[in-house]
Amino acid sequence: MRLLLFLLTLLSPVLALAGHRMDMDSMVMNENPVNLPEGCPKIAGDKTITVKAGRKFAGNFPGAVFAYDQQSWDIPPCTRLTIRFINKDHIRHQFMVHGLPEKTYPQGMFTIEVSGPGEESASLILPPSKKTYLVHCDIAQHTEHGMKAQLKVAGGDRDLASLPGLTRPARPDTYPTRWTVSSVFLLLLALAGGGLLVWLLRWLWQSMISE
Repeated sequence: MRLLLFLLTLLSPVLALAGHRMDMDSMVMNENPVNLPEGCPKIAGDKTITVKAGRKFAGNFPGAVFAYDQQSWDIPPCTRLTIRFINKDHIRHQFMVHGLPEKTYPQGMFTIEVSGPGEESASLILPPSKKTYLVHCDIAQHTEHGMKAQLKVAGGDRDLASLPGLTRPARPDTYPTRWTVSSVFLLLLALAGGGLLVWLLRWLWQSMISE
């Protein structure tokens, strides 16, 4: 028993890194090309998608700084999906999927990260249920600045809000006018000043005509 515990202690770092790959420029978490999620009798097929990330893809989306080159993918259930993730920037970006079954994917996440220009590929087997999963970059502020998308399984159960160029914001920006005593005074002053300017220009014009 002591020998078994000793061996498990030695192997624990290796077991902890199962499904993880890292090098100087990229990192993969919870890769799963083999284990079937609950409800999948077998792998339904193989599919590869290429996802590009960077500033250059945000140009068509007002207010966005970063973006993926596509904001939605629809994949059949129980498919073994390989993502070829290409970073076009000189900073880190991620392709992170949320809400996956935790029995197969710890914390329900699958992540590819590439630091600087380069690419990384990894695979996961999609669950059997009709569902829409959030895809985003978890680097600070990158999601808020536009790097988010959705991965639909079997058509998905909905469209996620606030996807650049695809769906409306969950909370649209509004700029309401807050009327205060000072703001009303400034408005009246501006209107009075504008009226005075119009009167002065009219008087000058009539003076020129009369001459």
